[in-house]
Amino acid sequence: MVAGSVNPMTIEAEGFPRTAAVSPRVQVIPSTDSTNADVVRHVQEAPQDWPHLSLLLTTDQRAGRGRLDRTWVTPPGTALAVSVVVRVDGIPVEARGWVPLVAGAAMTRAIGAQVTPAGHSATLKWPNDVLIDGSKVCGILAEVVPGRPDVVVVGSGVNTRMPVEALPVETATSFAAHGLECDEDRLLADYLVALDEHLRALAAEGGDAAASGVLGEVEALCGTVGSDVAVSLPDGATLWGRAHRIDPDGRLVVLQDGQFESVVSAGDVVHVRSRPV
Repeated sequence: MVAGSVNPMTIEAEGFPRTAAVSPRVQVIPSTDSTNADVVRHVQEAPQDWPHLSLLLTTDQRAGRGRLDRTWVTPPGTALAVSVVVRVDGIPVEARGWVPLVAGAAMTRAIGAQVTPAGHSATLKWPNDVLIDGSKVCGILAEVVPGRPDVVVVGSGVNTRMPVEALPVETATSFAAHGLECDEDRLLADYLVALDEHLRALAAEGGDAAASGVLGEVEALCGTVGSDVAVSLPDGATLWGRAHRIDPDGRLVVLQDGQFESVVSAGDVVHVRSRPV
């Protein structure tokens, strides 16, 4: 999983020099419907041109996709959409469910490096949303490339310059909403470094998240653990309880009524103060 040499021809004039020092390919485009869809197609057509940690980014994504088939659309220039190629052939298939979680942890670290010095908190909401002071600033979607099971495209959408009045929901936020300016080049470079570190560690330990330190890192960053939650399950039911821990497979363990553990592998988590009666 070693990034190759930098190709300066893929970088626009303003450049992303820190990112280019980490990634073998940094491709900036003015606009697109979906960076993930673009990169999936590019990898299928010319896999040799998109090595590990290659990325495509834009600040104008017209039809992005999020988890649970949600659409993600933002005003041009207000958010950073980036999709990164990760090659996971060194990670056992049964451990690859950790890829979205480690991507979330890596982005949490990268965002935290910029917002924490300003007095704000950056936390991970299971499985891979990133929050600033409890509000969502970034969503992540990981997709396996069809026909290439060892290649995953990890897409992230970070609200950077979005003004408060443009935020889509009350639970969303942006760097600008907190009076902060995002250094996008630094953000991406920090994200790629952390993402690669996590993936290398996981591969080195044969996919053992605990032994690799990945489980501990994700739990340490995860604001969901220890919080009261309502989890909307795929079957339409809602699970109430306290998020107790993350298990070795990356699933959320919810403690109900202080004694019964339920394991959640997929669902929409909401942090709540108390359960309605």
